[in-house]
Amino acid sequence: VQLQASGGGLVQSGGSLRLSCTASERIGGSYPVTWFRQAPGEEREYVGTAWRTTGKTYYADSVKGRFTISRDNAKITTYLQMDSLKSEDTAVYYCAVGPVILSALRERGSYYYWGQGTLVTVSS
Repeated sequence: VQLQASGGGLVQSGGSLRLSCTASERIGGSYPVTWFRQAPGEEREYVGTAWRTTGKTYYADSVKGRFTISRDNAKITTYLQMDSLKSEDTAVYYCAVGPVILSALRERGSYYYWGQGTLVTVSS
């Protein structure tokens, strides 16, 4: 299984971008898809998760109300819609998949598969 993250780019503060995470094959339906990000000089941090089976979503407080995770019905592509972007959202964004449980969503070690990352730069 490979994950391909795409859609990054340069955007002005207040603008929007949509990132995509596509799996090379259908991943087990019960696995959630999570987005992380890593700013220069910082540790990778949790952004949000979409559960494939229930459609439930969870978000970090820093992006709640601005970012939305959704997936296509074939469960192959997951999207991260980012609105009202701020300069502090500048980072490389990664998608990850694995048999993670709810209490461990933020733990990078819970995930088996990772995309290669896509860079988002927000100019002020």
